[in-house]
Parts: sequence; structure tokens; C-alpha cells
Amino acid sequence: MSSNEESTLFAIYTLGYTFFSLVMIAPPTEFVAAGLTVQNMLASFLGSEELGFIYFHIKRTAATLLIHSCFPLGYFLGLRYVSPLQHLYWFPYFAWYWQIYLTISLFIIIIVSAVVFYWSTDNWSRHPIAKELGYLTNNAGSWRAVASSINVEFRRFDKFTSGPHGRRVIVTDSWVMKTSTYFLNIAHQNDIHLTLSKSEEHTLSYESMTSVQYLNISVVSINKKVTPFQIRLNSLEYRDLKEKLSGPIRNARNIVIKQSLSDQFLEAFHEQVNLNHDFRLPLNMDCDNCIGCMQKESDVKLVKLCDDPEAGNCVQCFCRPMWCLECMGKWFASRQNQQRPEIWMSGKSPCPTCRATFCVLDVCKIVK
Repeated sequence: MSSNEESTLFAIYTLGYTFFSLVMIAPPTEFVAAGLTVQNMLASFLGSEELGFIYFHIKRTAATLLIHSCFPLGYFLGLRYVSPLQHLYWFPYFAWYWQIYLTISLFIIIIVSAVVFYWSTDNWSRHPIAKELGYLTNNAGSWRAVASSINVEFRRFDKFTSGPHGRRVIVTDSWVMKTSTYFLNIAHQNDIHLTLSKSEEHTLSYESMTSVQYLNISVVSINKKVTPFQIRLNSLEYRDLKEKLSGPIRNARNIVIKQSLSDQFLEAFHEQVNLNHDFRLPLNMDCDNCIGCMQKESDVKLVKLCDDPEAGNCVQCFCRPMWCLECMGKWFASRQNQQRPEIWMSGKSPCPTCRATFCVLDVCKIVK
């Protein structure tokens, strides 16, 4: 092999290995879909995230750090075969800069291995995530008790999750968490201040091929030992996040938040229903939980008020209250022409239970 050919191959190998290292550190969607991630390759060691969320991320961060520390040495070992004229087979014959590079590469692996071993002692009690959990315990509590509480809440189906692989935002009934490559930020909902700090707008999203707005929210705990962090999410998910949070999000900078088409309609739907006549609930009728979301109490009743009882296309509904205002609005929107949102408010929909036709003017709030 000539010197020019080896130089070209050296440059190609360097660029290729650099690209491989970057996508392994921050894998794109395509790599995640193909299973080329640390947690997929070490699935048997890491266990189930659903069953043991905290221990899963403790092991994941430790394994990720250890694997990433091997990348410099991996580059050197591959270079031995790609560039034989470098004579990288026997240490005394290495060029001085390759001797320094190999020494540093080995030193990084030794240091990281020692750190990971130290973390793993006492059943991972010395891991940074375990220490972070220790700051969230009561005076007589243990970090494992906090971990158990988080594991239980993570298994619930109603948690909020957002974000790409490796940088997820997770909100449960009591906790706000953000995963990252080497750490897991955790804060208790009762102890935090949330502030909308910044907005980013992009004309084109690679996922939806439309414009998108991202919001950055700072999470600061009143416990000074807990590390503050930032969460980033699509503005279309902002409403779902607020519903899961127990406290408000301060918008001191008056950032304008773009709403989805559905959210805009639900807001207009809610305003119109507030203008409609109320329905006074009879004494012999009870309101159960909404059968749509099973979380809120049924608070609307369909009563034909848009026209005379025998006139028009709308029909009197005789169903008992079974839906909340939000679920009724979502149902109404789903029955409209999705290509013409400008006529949704004037449209009609079948009752989700008995299929009686109604319009927005027929939706009445329940008054007890």
C-alpha cells in the first residue's frame, strides 16, 4: 500500500469512526429503531425499565459511561489494521504521539472502570443517582424507599412522557424526571418551581415536516441539594404536561405558546358551552366518572336547544350524563371533516352513546 493510499484510508477511517462514536453517544431515531443503542445491546444486564425504573437507569448510565470510555482505545486498535505503515504493533516502536494517545486511552478505561466499580459497591448506593435520591428522602428514610415509590408510579399507564430516546421527560403523580446519557434528574412535584425560560421555533421538523415550537422549562427544587435541570418539549405537548403537574408553570417572559388545532377547537368549544344554558341535575340522578377518560366527573348533558323539539336535524338525547366537557369536545372534533377545520363549530355529531345528532349549542354544563 502506498503512502497516499494509506493517508486516504486513514482519513476515511477517522471520519467514519468519529461518526460512529457520535451516533452511539447520541443515537438518532434511525439507530434507535434498528436497536443500535446501549440499552438494547445490554438488555439482559439492565433488566426491565418498566419493573425497576431506578435500577435500570443506574445500570444504564454506568454501562454507557464504561462503553463510551472504550471508544478512544477502539479507534487505536482499528487503526493498526487500517494503517499498517504506522507500525502500531509494538509499543517501543510507536511514534511518541501514539504512545501518549495509547497511554491516555488506557488510563481513561482504568479510571472509569474504577469509578463504576466504586458506584456498584453496597448495591449501587454510591452511584450519583442513588445520592440524588438520598437528598429526596425524609430524615429517617432511605434512597431505596424513594426508588420504590418512583418505580411504582412509573408503572402506571397515566404518566406523561415526551422526548427522544435518551433525553426523555417523564412526569408521574409525584415526580418530574429527565433522562440523559449519563444521569437521571429527579425532583418531587411538591418541592419545585417551574419556569418557562425559552422558546425555539423551527420552520421545518424532520419528524412532521411542518413548523414546530419547542419550549424549555427550568425545574428548580427548594431543596438546594437537588440538581436543577431543564426539560424541553414540543409546544403541542404543553397542555398534557400542565394537566399532569400539580403546580403552575410560570411564564414570566410572556412567551406565546402555539396550540395544536385540536387544542384551539377545544378552547372555542369550552367557551361556547359556557354561553349555553345550564342543565340542572335532578335529585334522583347521579353523575359518575366520565366513561371517556375515567378520571373526571361527568359534567355535560346533551339537551336539544338549537331549535324547536321537532325541527332541524338535531335530535333530543335521552342519555344520562356520562361524559366530561373535554372528552365530549374531543369526540365532536373527531366527527368533523378534518380537512375543513373552519366549519367544525357549525358542524354536527352523533351522541357517542346513543348516536342522536347534536350540535355545539346542545351541549349543556351540569349544575347541581
